[in-house]
Amino acid sequence: MDDTLPAHAGGAATRHRVVPVRLTGQDRPRDNVPPQWHRGMTLLAAISLFIGTRGAWTRAVEEAALPLAAVISVCYAGILICGVLALSVRGRKALGRVDLAVLVLAITLVICRHWMQHIGTDEGVLTTQAASEILRGHPIYERPWPWLFDREGVGVTKTMSGGGDYTYAYPPLAALLTAPVYALVHSRAAATGVTTGALIVGTVVLWRLLPATWRPAATAVCLGFGMLPNYARSGYPAIVAFALLVPVVVSWPATGAGGRLGRYGVLRAGCLGAACAAQQLSWFLLPFLVVGVYAVRRGELGGRAALGVIARYTGIAALTWSLINAYFAVQDFPAWLTGTFLPMTQGAILHGQGVMGISYYLTHGSGRLDFYSYASLLLLLGLLAALTLFVRRLGPALTVLPWLAFYLATRSQDGYFLLMTPLWLAAAATVPGTALATAWQPRITRVSGPGAKAALAAGLLVPAVLCVGVAATSPPPLRLSVAPEFTDQPRRGITSVVVHAVNTTGTALAPHFASRTGQGASDWWPISSGPAALGPHASAAYVLTPPGGFRALPRGRARLHLIAVTGTPMTITTVLFPVRSATSPAHAGPSAPSRAAPR
Repeated sequence: MDDTLPAHAGGAATRHRVVPVRLTGQDRPRDNVPPQWHRGMTLLAAISLFIGTRGAWTRAVEEAALPLAAVISVCYAGILICGVLALSVRGRKALGRVDLAVLVLAITLVICRHWMQHIGTDEGVLTTQAASEILRGHPIYERPWPWLFDREGVGVTKTMSGGGDYTYAYPPLAALLTAPVYALVHSRAAATGVTTGALIVGTVVLWRLLPATWRPAATAVCLGFGMLPNYARSGYPAIVAFALLVPVVVSWPATGAGGRLGRYGVLRAGCLGAACAAQQLSWFLLPFLVVGVYAVRRGELGGRAALGVIARYTGIAALTWSLINAYFAVQDFPAWLTGTFLPMTQGAILHGQGVMGISYYLTHGSGRLDFYSYASLLLLLGLLAALTLFVRRLGPALTVLPWLAFYLATRSQDGYFLLMTPLWLAAAATVPGTALATAWQPRITRVSGPGAKAALAAGLLVPAVLCVGVAATSPPPLRLSVAPEFTDQPRRGITSVVVHAVNTTGTALAPHFASRTGQGASDWWPISSGPAALGPHASAAYVLTPPGGFRALPRGRARLHLIAVTGTPMTITTVLFPVRSATSPAHAGPSAPSRAAPR
């Protein structure tokens, strides 16, 4: 190739040779320079590793686990060095290596914490017991194991019918994965080891699939902030589901592109089915994914071809789910069906940070708690309809939408929101709005303009809001007054209480009683005397004794409440004990009736 150029100066055909110039480091293109926000993300990921690390180091020293404490001390040095490098390296590849180092440090700290705390809570204990039963060939569903809950730190889920759930109530995959580990270690650490391992694998997969600039955020969200490692050390099967959902939601609009699933599409579908066989939270994401993938593929291929893609996608997921569940369904189908759907049907006692707190904490109760469940279901359907109508706008938020419904449920604990937060990050990094620009949306006649569309979307949520209003404003069904019997030995407390209850409704109610000072209810208070059911508009006196025969009075500003709940219909009535703290006078008369119900 000729490397000379003609020059036209006064008609002279002179030629000039082009001399290549070597660029210095300062003159090279800035394409290799990482953006400043990437440095910031790396720095935040490194800083997030400080969360909880001091507590882990302190515990290691106090328990004489000095090698572990030394490892944590080395991790401290690694965090500091990564902070320096994040702000000083020049190239993208160099910063990528720093991101990898932060990930390795995070994994090391997660393993150290699991080493010191791995006994698990009720989820982990139940999963370990289920794994043990699998190894012995026994059924795992509809088999109560009450002795598991006698151990410290293992709580039982109380039900509104006055009982508790002592059975395994999750799909079987987590227990199946735990079984071979339990065969080796014979410890409660088997389940927590599986969930911690799943968390690490899921984090590494997410880190690898994300664009390089987003990888530090994966380290921080999955491992650094400490939320998910805590759930993993507790043995939550949802951690296994999260790990399986990572490849499903990363760049999900690409699923079935061109009308073919391909190997990666088949892997996505299989992981989706396996996630649904690990924990029920995956079930709520499934319909949103199906709607989103169908809309994108219909915009590209047309309706019939899009249906074909969805049929193959959901078919592979269903086949995977069926294969994992087949053994247990054949072993005892009614028990498997009941156990798998138990979290939706058990009628667990109120708990969480959602709107149910209006009836549990702020008022004297409600006679229509079921309407919170109706509201949750209606919100889920309304959000699914809104996604169908406005997928181009709401599609990027597809991995966040399903969890909004739990905010209205009677069980609205924050774990339902945060366990799947890494999937939010996956969507933010890999599903830009442009990926949905050609997605199909149904044409809605007489609805045009952003204002009208916003009104339509809001209208889809109105039924859920109305149900919340019914539940929150409904008065409690019982009118209660309490007369406690106090003692000063061994400390100030209650040994029994007489409760006068009036049923203000036209329905027979079977009340069950417990106390609470904060967000959780105590064990049920046995009824020494009083009817099992209170007829319509009837009244009766109940004599209750606290669990163990003694209920200590709270100190300071804490207040002691008595709650009366019923399972069918689901109701709650709350009354304040006529004492505020352990410093109250020795005698206290009966409390005033709960205000929300008329005399």
